[in-house]
Amino acid sequence: MSRAERLLQLMQALRRHREPVSGAALAAELRISVRTLYRDIASLQAQGARIDAQAGVGYVLRPGFLLPPLMFTDEEIEALALGSRWVASRADRRLGEAARNLMAKIAAVLPAELRHELDTAALMVGPAGPAPAGDRELAQIRAAIRAEQKLDIVYRDLQGRDSRRTVWPFAIGFFDKVRVLAAWCELRGGFRHFRTDRIVGLDATPQRYPRRRQALLKEWRHNEGVARQ
Repeated sequence: MSRAERLLQLMQALRRHREPVSGAALAAELRISVRTLYRDIASLQAQGARIDAQAGVGYVLRPGFLLPPLMFTDEEIEALALGSRWVASRADRRLGEAARNLMAKIAAVLPAELRHELDTAALMVGPAGPAPAGDRELAQIRAAIRAEQKLDIVYRDLQGRDSRRTVWPFAIGFFDKVRVLAAWCELRGGFRHFRTDRIVGLDATPQRYPRRRQALLKEWRHNEGVARQ
C-alpha cells in the first residue's frame, strides 16, 4: 500500500469514529504499526487536519477539513460517475446542474490519470423519460427539508379531490416516473407520502416543525420496517 493510500484510509477511519479512538485501535484497523500511525497523524496535522489527541483517550477528527486529492479506487470512480450521471438525467433541473458542477469540481483537482478514468467511466444511465410533473417545486421542498420548516400544500387525490395540508417534510424519494415526498401530516396526525405531481399548491412557511428531521426520518424508517414484516 502506498503512503497516499494509507493516509486516505486513516482519514476515512477517523471520519467513521465519532468518538475518540485509541492509537492502538487505529493501528490495528489499518494493519500498521503504532509508530507508523504516529507519523501519519503528524503528516495529516501538518496538512491542516484538525486531529485532536488526548493522552489515554485517543484521537478525534474535528469537522471542516477536506483532504487534498490523493486517490480513488476504480469502484469509487465508477460510483461517482454513475451517481452523478443518474442525478443529472433523473433529478430536477437545479439538482442536475449541481451534480454536473460537482463532477467538474472533482475532475479539476484529480490527478490526470484519475481524471481520465472519471471521464471515460463505462457505467451509463439509460435514457430518461419525460420529467415528472411537479419538478418545479422540488427545489422549494428541498429547501424546506434542509431548514426543517413546515409546508402548506394543496394535494389532489386519485379522485381529483383537493385537500389542504400542513406537512413536515423530511425526505424525497426519486423514482423513474414519480417523485414522492415523505412528511408528517398535521391533518392526518401521522406519516404520509405525497406524489409531487399531485401537489397543486405549495407555500413555504417560516415555521420550524417541532421535531428534528433526523428523528422523523428514524421513526419513519422504523415504521416502514415494521409494516414490511
